[in-house]
Amino acid sequence: MPSPLARAIVPGHTGDMAKNKANVESQAGEGLTAALPEVSESKIKRRLVIGVILVAAAAVGWFVGSTIVPRWWANRVGDLVDGGHTSGVFIGLAVGSAFTILPLLALKAGWKFRTGWQRWLKFVVLALVLAAPNLATLGVVFGRRSAALAGENILNQQAPGFRGGSLVGAILGFLLVVGVSLLMSSRRRNKAKVAGLKAELASATSD
Repeated sequence: MPSPLARAIVPGHTGDMAKNKANVESQAGEGLTAALPEVSESKIKRRLVIGVILVAAAAVGWFVGSTIVPRWWANRVGDLVDGGHTSGVFIGLAVGSAFTILPLLALKAGWKFRTGWQRWLKFVVLALVLAAPNLATLGVVFGRRSAALAGENILNQQAPGFRGGSLVGAILGFLLVVGVSLLMSSRRRNKAKVAGLKAELASATSD
């Protein structure tokens, strides 16, 4: 049985410990509350910086794409085709189909292996890079700046048939990727159905 002195001291110590615990918890809560605005503010600043960089990059890309790329791309294609209509068609088919299939495969892989918007954004950027030749051709065809008009004249003279071949190749590439994807998806569903039927048959046989 505790002595009177122990009974007098212990409650005091208990009260002090409770007060100290309450002070520590209060200080921790205040520190956490003070840290939250700092974290939130840093995130906002970082997003603003990223947004400004993206807008600036888009503006520079648009300027380069509309004033430099069409003429440069038309010259490269013209050098490759060298005025032949048949070669222009076949090269257009190859370019249009290849640089449609590759970006679609990149987007498909990004959607399949996505773990967050940042990873998905990387695959989107990769797809845009892979589609650059077709985008450059579109810039020549639909552009209205002097560089696009000059590029269109170059393609008319040095690469006849290239634009039509690119269009047909892009359509064929798109249909190929979509068709193969649908076929693979159908095969996976059929395999799942067969596996389910086998499981049901095994269960019924065991019963």
